[in-house]
Amino acid sequence: MVVKITDECIACGACEPECPNRAISESPTAYVVNPELCTECVGSFPTQQCIQICPVAAVVFEENREPREVLLERWRKIHPDEEPKTT
Repeated sequence: MVVKITDECIACGACEPECPNRAISESPTAYVVNPELCTECVGSFPTQQCIQICPVAAVVFEENREPREVLLERWRKIHPDEEPKTT
């Protein structure tokens, strides 16, 4: 996994529309990140939009972050007809 949403989440929903890969969805009690879709915004933005927008800092990096090359390859699979905006 790349980023995760902690128990501090207040379920405000601010992060969900900011995700360019639709990796964030609502669970019964909070929001969660789908690790198969998360690229830390690599390919779309220079910074992680969910981390930037969260009002309570509930979105954090996982301990074992994936290399940028892996994230960019995942982004290319999700967006096969687009060119990355950031690399």
